[in-house]
Amino acid sequence: MGSGLVAFLTVLDIVPRLTVLTDSRRQVRLYEIAFVMGAVVFTWVDFREWAVFFPPISTVGIGLLSGVFIGLLAAALTEVVNVLPILAKRIGMEPKVFWLLLAMMLGKVVGSLFQWIVFVSD
Repeated sequence: MGSGLVAFLTVLDIVPRLTVLTDSRRQVRLYEIAFVMGAVVFTWVDFREWAVFFPPISTVGIGLLSGVFIGLLAAALTEVVNVLPILAKRIGMEPKVFWLLLAMMLGKVVGSLFQWIVFVSD
């Protein structure tokens, strides 16, 4: 899952967006290393099935950081969805945009259900 998340964030151009917003273009390599190391470490922790317990007050900070991440991800997804009609027009799929979006949505639903039924039902 970690490498999939890194690939997903790469496709959505999260790192360039962060560097522009924070005016930290010189630290691009640091952002990339942080994404990859985070994916590797947390994938390893996931395989180990460790549990970490935090004091209730620390969950405020974790919640805020999670909210920032979700906000950036939602903004990036919005831009991707806005690009789809333009791309469809350029490659001649304009009449099929509805079906393209429907296929993406159904793929997400079926993939989520498969993951839930196969891995979570244990």
